[in-house]
Amino acid sequence: MFEKLVKMNCYSKNRMLREAAGNLLEKCYCCEIKCAEMDKSVLFAHHARGCTIIAAKICENVVIFQNVTIGTNMRFNKVSSEWENVGNPIICKNVVIADGAKILGPIIIGENSVVGAGAIVTKDMPANSIAYGVNQFKPKDAHYDLVFNPNMLNSEALIDANNKLVEKFKSSEL
Repeated sequence: MFEKLVKMNCYSKNRMLREAAGNLLEKCYCCEIKCAEMDKSVLFAHHARGCTIIAAKICENVVIFQNVTIGTNMRFNKVSSEWENVGNPIICKNVVIADGAKILGPIIIGENSVVGAGAIVTKDMPANSIAYGVNQFKPKDAHYDLVFNPNMLNSEALIDANNKLVEKFKSSEL
């Protein structure tokens, strides 16, 4: 149902259908998705729970995890009586945005990059980079995919890894 609502919300030509789908996304999944342009290949992990996604453009093969905010950080200058920093982000192709990341303002997130969990990005991010902390970037190691790969582990492998960690915990004095 989530995927169907996203399609109606983001791609329908019918304004009333878009609004109804948007309302259901907010009610059922606690997310808001409003993009001027979003590729149909964009994936939302965990049904975009807790996400607010308001972007100028999201390109192909982007993966967005839960509790992500993409939006504006505009401000009104009372001295000049003008708005500043107007606009929303562009997310280039093959970007992974991890849990709780915030991407704000008229900025561009370069292709093949990863925005780490909890990262805050308010400046352009170079391609093939990893964002962490507040506006901190480092080159991405081309030999690794972080957070997401289309060949994800199955649930049994994750359960096994967690069981091994629990056993390690039980046998140590942490």
